Amino acid sequence: MLQTTFMKTFETINDEITSGINNSYWINSTKPLTYQTLNSDKKADVLVIGGGIAGITTAYCLSKSGKKVIVLEDGNLGSGETGRTTAQISNALDDRYYDLENYYGHEKTKLIAQSHTAAINWINKTVTENGIDCNFKLVDGYLFLDPSDKPENLGKEFKATQNAGLPTQFLSDIPAMAEADHKECIKFPGQGQFHILSYIKGLADDIVEMGGEIYTNSHAEEISKHGAKANGFTVTADHIVVATNTPVNNTFTIHNKQFAYRTYVIGAKIPKGTLPYAMWWDTGDMDSKWVAKPYHYIRLEPLDDQYDLLISGGEDHKTGQADEEDILEEERYQNLTNWTKEHFPYFNEVEYKWSGQVMEPVDCLAFIGKNPGDDNIYIITGDSGNGMTHCTIGGLLVTDLILGIENPWKDLYDPSRITLKTAGDFLSENGNMAYNLVKDWVSGGDVKNADELGAGEGAIISSGLKKVAAYRDENGVLHTCTAVCPHLGGILQWNKDEKSFDCPLHGSRFTTDGVVVNGPAISDLKKVEL
Repeated sequence: MLQTTFMKTFETINDEITSGINNSYWINSTKPLTYQTLNSDKKADVLVIGGGIAGITTAYCLSKSGKKVIVLEDGNLGSGETGRTTAQISNALDDRYYDLENYYGHEKTKLIAQSHTAAINWINKTVTENGIDCNFKLVDGYLFLDPSDKPENLGKEFKATQNAGLPTQFLSDIPAMAEADHKECIKFPGQGQFHILSYIKGLADDIVEMGGEIYTNSHAEEISKHGAKANGFTVTADHIVVATNTPVNNTFTIHNKQFAYRTYVIGAKIPKGTLPYAMWWDTGDMDSKWVAKPYHYIRLEPLDDQYDLLISGGEDHKTGQADEEDILEEERYQNLTNWTKEHFPYFNEVEYKWSGQVMEPVDCLAFIGKNPGDDNIYIITGDSGNGMTHCTIGGLLVTDLILGIENPWKDLYDPSRITLKTAGDFLSENGNMAYNLVKDWVSGGDVKNADELGAGEGAIISSGLKKVAAYRDENGVLHTCTAVCPHLGGILQWNKDEKSFDCPLHGSRFTTDGVVVNGPAISDLKKVEL
């Protein structure tokens, strides 16, 4: 059983640890995965930028193939969105298989299912062969209808999963869920779960043992086909892999094909044996204004000899746009708590809460492969809520591309692809961005002046023609930066929950001091005076 080491949260984001003020269970139960900072020029066969599951999986696979690999991570390993996941390893995708069948056709949908199943199997094999202590388990998962969804859609989804070659079963009751008799569900056998940061540590240990080099607190800049700079030093490489949740370079254009959402997570202890280790998902709120329909997702994690941790997530909204539904972040945690208690009455006092960032591609699939227009720069992005499998697929696929090995998933995940059948969603998402850009530029701000801010409070203030991101810290000191996102000029919004300034256009996020913690922005906010 993994040892639990609790750590305190911070008044503001410590981006070496994680990208929010609320620590996830994974962050609190492991020691920081810190390595040496880059302190000299280096040369490698492959430079991997990003120390989350995508980058570390890629580095592991390439190291195993004999390549000299260097990993650069600007925080600690897993300090980005990898450490804020719920760590479900699933081929029951966020998007319905009947939609995928409509977008991609029968054969490609089978290939999609096969790729996610292959990711589960690869993780299982790697954990077993390397003896990684990460609480890995194979479990069953159950998909059931949200009350807003049409009853016939569950049957349609079951048929589509069967067409895709998945060994699903249609059940008349939802196992272990309250008041679930005579409520149908689809059973997905062979799903996986683990402690994500313990898994990352296991892979990282093997990378170093195979001769790879990992540098943390080493922010990559000036990324090009020749390599990148970090801490004033240069890493040159034949191949560059950008695996940073969303690509962090102005030459990457994927931000127009995927959209950032915030998702919320809570965790509470329940007596061990109360529930089986399993996963549960509903089909999502069909009445939601968001293109990516928010859904709920639940799993169990071993905690100690007496308790398990019931982890529940959902209540998503577009990043920087919580106000569009007039539901504050704290209300979303409460809504999630109410929903969880209704379906799992054993859920008691919330001991953990955190939020994470999900990149939703307009056509449901991750973008994995050569960055459009480049021959030796590769990207892995667009997790679509299935980050554990999409990122593992990314590591396997990019490794094959670099080694010149034919891979059947290459065209499926090609970042250059165009999926015409999702043009309506593409226009809707980009229309939302245009609307918010105009609205926020002409708005009067959250408060009239900084005197209205109490300790620990932040806001956007209009000062003449300027938009200012203002934060008063716990000591009463006022911090002010431009509220204009350096990526493409969106006006930032205050995220009271995670104490960050978030961009409603493409999801860039900044600390209260203006330090960038989520791309696609690559530079910090400039300081301004009120």
